[in-house]
Amino acid sequence: MSSRSRVAVVTESNKGIGFAIVRDLCKKFSGDVILTSRNPTLGQEAVKKLNPLFHQLDITDPQSIRTLRGFLKERYGGVDVLINNAGMAFKIADTTPSPIQAEVTMQTNFFGTRAVSAELLPLIKPQGRVVNVSSMMSVLSLKKCSPELQQIFRSDTITEEELVGLMKKFVEDAKNGVHQKEGWPNTAYGVSKIGVTVLSRIHARQLNEQRKADNILLNACCPGWVRTDMAGPKAPKSVKEGVETPVYLALLPPGVTEPHGQFVSEKKVEKG
Repeated sequence: MSSRSRVAVVTESNKGIGFAIVRDLCKKFSGDVILTSRNPTLGQEAVKKLNPLFHQLDITDPQSIRTLRGFLKERYGGVDVLINNAGMAFKIADTTPSPIQAEVTMQTNFFGTRAVSAELLPLIKPQGRVVNVSSMMSVLSLKKCSPELQQIFRSDTITEEELVGLMKKFVEDAKNGVHQKEGWPNTAYGVSKIGVTVLSRIHARQLNEQRKADNILLNACCPGWVRTDMAGPKAPKSVKEGVETPVYLALLPPGVTEPHGQFVSEKKVEKG
């Protein structure tokens, strides 16, 4: 395998939106597509239904991320497309105590996405594309934050360290039962996705500062409310409809310079 081969990686893609993204990329992306899953058995089963490669990845396990990074660097010399799809949400009827829900949700959706980005963004090749799967809940939840929090999250100069501090503060506030008093909305999932959307903006800004000539485009997106295990059977969108925006962003042609650092829904830039 030549290190010049192109490669697209989709995190946690053995089912749902991630699996459908892999299926679409297998048809449209000129290169190898890597399906990842925490559970190797489930991942191998999913691979049998398509024709991608498989690599184990648990986005909450630093060693698992580093192992994938080493594989991609050695085999491909980098990454052309990264879709950070992995995420979770507790069901409304779930009886897990709210503080634990807040911690687990944040650990997966925000800190897991950040950990993968920390290892793999340096490997993104020129003209590479990065798509962070967020949610319209990030926009709706931001509007429910206090004016002070809204101002910080919308700032063009917010740093990654400041964002990390805020995400940790939400979890602590939730544990102490004071999150709403402190200006947060009452949704761990929504706040975790605010984190993903804002992190995307920060990383896009860093790419502009450090690798402008490489024309790497990085965006957050919302697939919509899609009929998956996570969203349930009453969601209005089919999985096929849900993958349109993530795949569109992943396959933005060379030479295109936007969108970049944006939140995209229905293939259009949304202002939060």
